[in-house]
Amino acid sequence: MDDLGLRTLEDAKRWARLTDKQRACLDLLVERKTSKQIARALNIAKVTVDQRIRAARDILGAPNRDEAAIIYARLKPIYDRMIYDPVDLPPTLTTVPSIDTNGSKPAASTPSNRMATMGETSRKHSPFKDLWRHDHRSSNVIIITAIVAVALAIFALTALGIAQALTQLISG
Repeated sequence: MDDLGLRTLEDAKRWARLTDKQRACLDLLVERKTSKQIARALNIAKVTVDQRIRAARDILGAPNRDEAAIIYARLKPIYDRMIYDPVDLPPTLTTVPSIDTNGSKPAASTPSNRMATMGETSRKHSPFKDLWRHDHRSSNVIIITAIVAVALAIFALTALGIAQALTQLISG
């Protein structure tokens, strides 16, 4: 085996030995962040960051943090390839002619638009959705204010009635 083949085999073994947590620290180390900044970004202790970088440095065979970042930056595009699942990709849009009984030219619509409008009908709406608007007509504002005032008056009278009944019970 030539030197290049041996080197790539060693690099693949090094990459496989790195944990996801070490890779997360090394990703930020490549961006020239300090241990404290890495700790804040990953929401872990600074000592933990130093331990992960030290372990990754030993795995990569680097003498210091900077060399570890350089080696990691060289290996990442080779071994950390993103694999996309075709299921997650949106399907290509195909137009479907609509059925028109009037004899006019049919318009094309996409199936996703039809599905979106079908899904909206099942959504529940709040019965008070228009109550909190700020652009009511004057007559509606007066009606809302009157209803609130009557409700408050009934509440106050009920509270006074309960207070009077309790006072009579306590006083005997």
